[in-house]
Amino acid sequence: MKGVVVKSTGSWYLVRDEEGKLHRARLRGKFKIKGLKVSNPLAVGDRVEFEVETTGEDTAVIHTIEERENYIIRQSTHKTAYSHIIAANVDLALLIVTLVSPRTSFGFIDRFLVTAEAYDIPATLIFNKIDLYDEDIKNYQRQISHMYAQIGYPSLAVSAANNKGIDDIKAILHGKTTLLSGHSGVGKSSLINLIVPDLELKTSEISYFSDKGVHTTTFAEMFEIDPETFVIDTPGIKELGIVDIPAAELSHFFPEMRERLNQCRFNNCTHFNEPGCAVIEAVRHNEISLTRYESYLSMLHGQDNRK
Repeated sequence: MKGVVVKSTGSWYLVRDEEGKLHRARLRGKFKIKGLKVSNPLAVGDRVEFEVETTGEDTAVIHTIEERENYIIRQSTHKTAYSHIIAANVDLALLIVTLVSPRTSFGFIDRFLVTAEAYDIPATLIFNKIDLYDEDIKNYQRQISHMYAQIGYPSLAVSAANNKGIDDIKAILHGKTTLLSGHSGVGKSSLINLIVPDLELKTSEISYFSDKGVHTTTFAEMFEIDPETFVIDTPGIKELGIVDIPAAELSHFFPEMRERLNQCRFNNCTHFNEPGCAVIEAVRHNEISLTRYESYLSMLHGQDNRK
């Protein structure tokens, strides 16, 4: 049988088959993903092949993981030498951002966008909690949205507290498998509850199969909100370390830098202090945002504050 992993708890997985039925499943043996040193061989969104066991306990065994179209990955918080796949086979990534209570840093936003860019996943920023903005913060948010829109990242300004902008989010989710991510406290759970009104029912159904009725937000979960429309809810991320992007290739994942790469004097320009660097010149002429350039330098030198 074929299906999609809709929840992973690390040892047991919940698989949704092609008819929509849920199966509590485990992996057969140890799986190693070629070229990846990861703490989780399976992630939500993975397409798998499995067999239902004949033990009478309504469990299944996963024996094949299909090749991934893409994935979002981060450094593991528990195993420093390993990475952790947040989700696989996604059509869109939404990053929930707040400018107040708490404030999401540019460094965090840009690391998320670089990761999405590296794996060819379109990304959109969702500015939540606009009900807390005064006029200065509203203007600031418009400036930030304009900055990111210029380099290909659209955004929405919403308020979960006031139910504002929820229909706009639903519109961009339609027909896609979408990952929702962000820091703890940005209101992601509130937004998801508005997007998926019967979430508690869906959650209890999944929890019953996957962890015997105990629901936890520790693990990513996928929910079907409409036919062929899926949302992957993820735990709040405290840190986001970029993975497997060599320093020489980092600028390729900044769209505003990528379009200038053949304009630098040196082919191996790192855009740090080389003469004749088109990127540095663009920063000086305000054609590339200083905040984006600072994010690039912090990633380049491995000194980035991941929060």
